[in-house]
Amino acid sequence: MTDRPTTFEELGASLGVRRVTLIHEEVFGEAGSVLDTPVHKAAAIAVVKNPWIVDGQSTGTDADLNDATQKIAPVIAKLLADRLLTALGGAENIEAFGKAALVGTSGELEHAGALIHTPYFGNLIREMLEGTSIICFTDGRVEPGTNVHVPMWHKTHAANRDHYQTIDVSLADAPHADEICVIAAASTGPRPFPRIGDRKTDIPVTTDILKGLL
Repeated sequence: MTDRPTTFEELGASLGVRRVTLIHEEVFGEAGSVLDTPVHKAAAIAVVKNPWIVDGQSTGTDADLNDATQKIAPVIAKLLADRLLTALGGAENIEAFGKAALVGTSGELEHAGALIHTPYFGNLIREMLEGTSIICFTDGRVEPGTNVHVPMWHKTHAANRDHYQTIDVSLADAPHADEICVIAAASTGPRPFPRIGDRKTDIPVTTDILKGLL
């Protein structure tokens, strides 16, 4: 009888996680101006074997994705959230979050969606980062070496434009054709020097503003 995993890292490895990478940025200023407080942004990336690829082929568009999703997505959420919390100093410091999933060329777009667009991932990220908003996202099918802009917005006030931002992630050596890259991202603050207003201060705008322009 084999030993049971004793850490989430061991459990992740048993479920096909090949590696987890962390990117951490410190933003000190913009356009020659210095921020009063630097903004820290981070992205945690898990590279995992696509459970719906067998012998190099997709199990098909009628395959049930639920069982593997329930097993894998919560573990990946835990691995990624732990690294964000450590890098950014805890949930109390995190103001914005986002997510992404990129499937390798042998997989379906739905395979990427299965690992981030269900409660088994999203609800856990929200709870661990102490957010309430729907988590903004990007997903797609890519080859290794792709650069991805992962979007973020405020973790409790999604309509707050000040926190609309991205973090750039380079997917070196991943995903292989039979892998999926799952990303969770977070930020300790808004964009540098935000000043484009918000829904609370917007004046009413309709297509009437186009009249008379030509």
